[in-house]
Amino acid sequence: MAELGTEILVAGGGVGGVAAALAAASAGHRVVLTEETDWLGGQFTAQAVPPDENPWIEQFGGTATYRRFREGVRDYYRRHYPLRAEAAALANLNPGAGRVSKLCHEPRVALAVLESMLAPHRSSGRLTVLLRHRPVAADVTGDRVEAVTFEGSDGNRTTVRAEYTLDATENGDLLPLTGTEFAVGAEAQSEYGEPHAPEQANPANLQGITYCFALSHHAGEDHTIDRPELYGVWSEYQPEFWPGPLLGFLAPDPRSLEPVPRTFDPNPETDPLAVSADQSADAGDKELWGFRRILARKLHQPGAFDSDITLVNWPLNDYWLRPALEIDGVTTAEDVARAHYEAKQLSLSVLYWLQTEAPRLDGGTGFPGLKLRPDIVGTEDGLAKSAYVREARRIQAVTTIIEQDVSLDILGPTGRKRREDSVGVGSYRIDLHPSTAGDSYIDVPSVPFELPLGALLPKRMRNLLPAGKNIGTTHITNGCHRLHPVEWNVGEVAGHLAGFALREGLPPHQIREDRFDEFARVLDRAGVERRWPEVRGY
Repeated sequence: MAELGTEILVAGGGVGGVAAALAAASAGHRVVLTEETDWLGGQFTAQAVPPDENPWIEQFGGTATYRRFREGVRDYYRRHYPLRAEAAALANLNPGAGRVSKLCHEPRVALAVLESMLAPHRSSGRLTVLLRHRPVAADVTGDRVEAVTFEGSDGNRTTVRAEYTLDATENGDLLPLTGTEFAVGAEAQSEYGEPHAPEQANPANLQGITYCFALSHHAGEDHTIDRPELYGVWSEYQPEFWPGPLLGFLAPDPRSLEPVPRTFDPNPETDPLAVSADQSADAGDKELWGFRRILARKLHQPGAFDSDITLVNWPLNDYWLRPALEIDGVTTAEDVARAHYEAKQLSLSVLYWLQTEAPRLDGGTGFPGLKLRPDIVGTEDGLAKSAYVREARRIQAVTTIIEQDVSLDILGPTGRKRREDSVGVGSYRIDLHPSTAGDSYIDVPSVPFELPLGALLPKRMRNLLPAGKNIGTTHITNGCHRLHPVEWNVGEVAGHLAGFALREGLPPHQIREDRFDEFARVLDRAGVERRWPEVRGY
C-alpha cells in the first residue's frame, strides 16, 4: 500500500473540493486532492449541470475566484469558438443561451478552465491530484483524523496522512468513515420548528438524483437508441403527486404544484441573444430545449454547428424511488447500486420516449433525429459520469442553518439574519426536488443569506471540515445551499480555514471564538464576499 503525507487532504474533486484545494495551495500549503471520476469539477463537469446561481451573480454574490472561473469560461469560448462578433463582444456572454443560468456551457469547457486554474499549483508540486480514487477507510484517534485510505480504479490503495482533512465528497462519505456525527434525510418539525419539515423524522427521505445527458438534433436522421431494459416500467410509471405519466410533457410547476405543460422544440430559429436567463422573473423551465441549452448554434458563424446542444436535467428524469445513499438500517451498498441503475435506466427511457413517442408541435410523434452526445459528457453510455446529487450527509455542526434563518415568508422581503461569523453569502430559493419519501416539490422563496463559520465546524471533530453540500444545514435549508456558487464558497473557506489553522497553530473552533477577525481579513483579502448589499429575496 502506498502512503502520502501532506498538510491538507481534500477528499472529493467537485465544485467545493476544487475551490478548497485552490485556496489552500494558493496560500502555499501542500495539498492532496482526490476524485472518484477522471474529471475534476463535480456539478460543472462530471455531473454535467449548468450552474444554478443567484440573480445578481454578474455584480456580486460570489467569491473572486468563482468570478475568475466564470470569466475563464467566457474567455475560452471567445478564444476557441467561432462566435458571431456581437456575441463575442458581450461582457455577459451566455455560451449556451440557456434560461437556467447566465453561464450555460459545456462540461469540457468547465474542466479546461478548472484545470488551468489548478495548473501552476500542480507544476510547483504543492498540489497532488489523485483521479479515480474513492475513500474506503480512515485512521482516527479520538477527535482527530490521522489518515484516509483511498482505493484506485486499479484496486491499489493509497493512504494519505494530513494535518487537516476536508470532506468534499458528493455524499459526505468521510463522515461515517471517520465517525463524525452527521445528519441525513429529513428532520422532524419538532426538532427545529421548520414550517416545511415533516411531522416525523425520516433519514431515508432524500431529494432525488439525476443522471444528466446531452442531446443535439439532426432532422432527417435516425439516432434512436435501443429500447432500454426498464422502458416498460418507466413508460407506465405515474407518481401519486404527478398529473400524468412521468414520461410526458405535463408536470407540476415546482412553485405552485399546479399541472403545467412543457414544450419541446429542437433548434428553434429564435435569436439566442434575446435570452435573458433571469430566474427571478421567469424560472425558464417550461420550454425544455432552451432551459439548459449549453451550445447555441446561432451564437456562432453560420454553418459552424448544425445543431444546438441541450442538457437534459428535467422533471422527467429525476429519480426518487429509493435512496442512492447507504443509510444504517435502511439501505445497503446493493440498494444504492440498484438505485443508480434504475436512475440511469430512467434517463435512457426519457431519451427513448423522446425519440419514439413524444408528441411534436406538428401533430406527429417522436424525434428520431435526437442524438445522444457521449462526446460532450465523456462517457461511453452518453450519461454523465456521476449522478447529480442534491442532498448528502450533513455534519452535526456548531451552527445549524434552519428555515427560519432564510425564509422570505418569515423574514420578509427586506429581512436578513446577520451572522457575526459570516464567511460568505448565497441566495437561491428553498428548492427541494421530489424525494424518496414520496414528497413533491418544495420550492419557496428565501432571502439572501450569510454563511456562518459555525456551519462549517463539526461539534466534536477538530481537524475535519466539510467543503461542499455537507455543511450544517437541514433537509429544508439544503435546498438553497446546494448550488454551485455556495458550494464553491464553502469549499474555498474550508481551504482558507485549514491553511490559517496550520499557520497559526490553532484549531478551527478556537479561531472562530478568539481569532475570527483575523481570519475574516484573510477572506476579505482573498475576495470572499461576507455581506450582501441591499437586495431583496425572490
